[in-house]
Amino acid sequence: MMIAQILGAKGSVVHAVSAEASLTDAARELTDKKVGCVIVLDAEGEIQGILSERDIVREIARRGASALDDTVASAMSRAVVTISPDETIEDGLARMTDRRLRHLPVLRGGALIGLVSIGDLVKRKIEEVEVEAASLRAYIATG
Repeated sequence: MMIAQILGAKGSVVHAVSAEASLTDAARELTDKKVGCVIVLDAEGEIQGILSERDIVREIARRGASALDDTVASAMSRAVVTISPDETIEDGLARMTDRRLRHLPVLRGGALIGLVSIGDLVKRKIEEVEVEAASLRAYIATG
């Protein structure tokens, strides 16, 4: 299955903040939208970074609660690993495993068109395996 098929099923909504927003504002966005990360975009819609719940927790652990007054830019990951909609679930899972990531922005021609999580990919992979197993059981049962 391709990443494009996952986006087709789940939608292409991406929650974003600016690098100048406070970590408190970003934490509110994560909570309000019930998501694990936000993409950090500049005024032109270009990706500046990615900020996850874990990034915020790390900053609080390092510097205390005052870290929440700092900007998103101070805590975001700047080296954003992405995926194309034409790549496979296996490509995404390998990239996430190798780089220890939980989210991959999806880019087409350099433009952000969606976001997939490790949960999205694992769910679809399990569905594929279940369909394959059911087909094999049916084949064996019919002789």
